[in-house]
Amino acid sequence: MAATQAELSKTAGKPIHCRAAVARKAGEPLVIEEIIVAPPKAHEVRVKIICTSLCHSDVTFWKLKEFPGCFPRILGHEAFGVVESVGEDVQDLKEGDSIVPIFLPDCTECLDCTSKKSNNCSKFQFKVSPWMLRDDTSRFTTVDGETLYHFMSVSSFAEYTVVDIANVTKIDPCVPPNRACLFSCGVSTGVGAALKTANVEPGSTVVIFGLGGIGLAVAEGARICGAKRIIGIDINSDKFKIGKQFGVTDFVNSNSYGDKPISQVIIEMTNGGADYCFECVGLGALVLEAYACCRKGWGKAIVLGVDNPGAELTFKSFDVLHYGKTLMGSLFGGLKPKSDVPLLVKRYLDKELQLDKFVTHEVSFQDINKAFDLLVQGKSLRCVIWMDKCWNLSQ
Repeated sequence: MAATQAELSKTAGKPIHCRAAVARKAGEPLVIEEIIVAPPKAHEVRVKIICTSLCHSDVTFWKLKEFPGCFPRILGHEAFGVVESVGEDVQDLKEGDSIVPIFLPDCTECLDCTSKKSNNCSKFQFKVSPWMLRDDTSRFTTVDGETLYHFMSVSSFAEYTVVDIANVTKIDPCVPPNRACLFSCGVSTGVGAALKTANVEPGSTVVIFGLGGIGLAVAEGARICGAKRIIGIDINSDKFKIGKQFGVTDFVNSNSYGDKPISQVIIEMTNGGADYCFECVGLGALVLEAYACCRKGWGKAIVLGVDNPGAELTFKSFDVLHYGKTLMGSLFGGLKPKSDVPLLVKRYLDKELQLDKFVTHEVSFQDINKAFDLLVQGKSLRCVIWMDKCWNLSQ
């Protein structure tokens, strides 16, 4: 790492020319371009991205033609990197620190960040903004001076990026980069939802709608918690073989029951409903099904899937009152980035949390569009994209 730090010190305070994969039009392949990354301002750090991974949220906003979709943009929000330089008023980070950027701000000072009850910072509320967190400007331009938009306060599809300190979490450098990047979003969200939001109890029954990366992370979290039965629901029967690796005990193909509601199938399978139901797809209809198949009296339905911004849910008032169920949202798994992510890292280093099986593919930066193809076609869980494969080989 000493060579890396020497390299970083040469660029501190200066604009950096580097490569980025720029999304120029909705749904079209990203374009590798030379860009200029400005030095960090106050409360910001500039980060050398070592590797990044592709999440469904990147694909969602890549396809989105209307705001909050906007172009040209540097996408990406799951990553591992090294601090290249720091701006003014940065106290807890220094050159060479190993970090993961996290889309959810954690100022550590506001009422929500200092409370154990919330991870929704009130000083910097989460939004999918095209700008930096504090001053609504960009740190990215092309060599011709064109402004490039940020994404989820991270923009990791570039060799260097600038991130607010509220969106940076230090990580143990013992964690391999191609595993560390998974803590930025999907795995933390799913595992956290089981461990923290739902607080799954040993011996309980868990139902998961959607066995993509987040759904399987929920299964991993439920396994760690000691759930007795983990039922996975998906339209792809191949997911059961994959799900077994993450603790899934039963599988339901939702296309195999005709007009029969899946909630009714689950109620019959579980003799009255599941203790915890997780919606990991992002469809209002599935949220209603998850709520319906929770056991009356104590069942919890936890929403992780990202639906369209204007989507609405409708419940019968009678059912809410008489059945005593709980419906909960779980943004980033209810985790506080700066304090809870290091605890997940410890679980990984203690071999309690299994990360290796989430990474199904690895590609070089110039092949980033292959990562999109694999995810869109349902062939990968997490594809790690190396900015410089030689960095990995030299460590």
